[in-house]
Amino acid sequence: MKRVVLGFARHWLLFVNLLIAVWVVLPWLAPVALNWGFTGAGKAIYLLYSFQCHQLPERSFFLFGKQWMYSLTEIQSVWQNTNNPIILRQFIGSSEVGWKVAWSDRMVSMYTSILPAGLLYGLVRRRLKPISFLMFALLLAPMAIDGGTHMVSDLAGIGHGFRDVNIWLQFVTNNSLPMAFYQGDALGSFNSWMRLITGILFGLGLVWFAFPYVNDSFADIASRSEKTLYKGLHHEQ
Repeated sequence: MKRVVLGFARHWLLFVNLLIAVWVVLPWLAPVALNWGFTGAGKAIYLLYSFQCHQLPERSFFLFGKQWMYSLTEIQSVWQNTNNPIILRQFIGSSEVGWKVAWSDRMVSMYTSILPAGLLYGLVRRRLKPISFLMFALLLAPMAIDGGTHMVSDLAGIGHGFRDVNIWLQFVTNNSLPMAFYQGDALGSFNSWMRLITGILFGLGLVWFAFPYVNDSFADIASRSEKTLYKGLHHEQ
């Protein structure tokens, strides 16, 4: 048991990165399973991640379809003419439009960014010091603002809030960009870019703030375990 504890303490980052890798890959396996006819396995993945994500189809990626993402209008045309998020989230796709990834695009960027950040941390952890709590909060603030304004916007109804049209942004930029950039959640829109960028900042901030402290804790555990194990072996001799 002591050797197991020592082994985990020495290689905790490997185990954490492997766990994160599994967690970020599984949502993409849901549409793969459905496309290959493994309906039960695919729906089990959707159910597992439904406790963590709203899974709204107009804010999710699709595989094996005509395009990566679909607008609310396009989803309504092939599903139900509804703005009810409880009903909308039930749409997992079809053979015509493809199958939905079990995470929204925000969740994809948030958690997937942790993996490369964690792998990069493994290369520099001997020299990297943790950022301050204030810097950590600043890196999380954009996502809190973006997600919070979306929540408030959705109170007006999915597809009808101020974040769905972003008139304020049109005013600030003097309508210098295509209308598709301002409206909706399609890939390449302002909302899509904000979810991607703020999610990456979240993953980077989490690793940069938390992993050095975790590393120090496991280094201490490894040191104490080595001493205990050495004393035990020396006593046996």
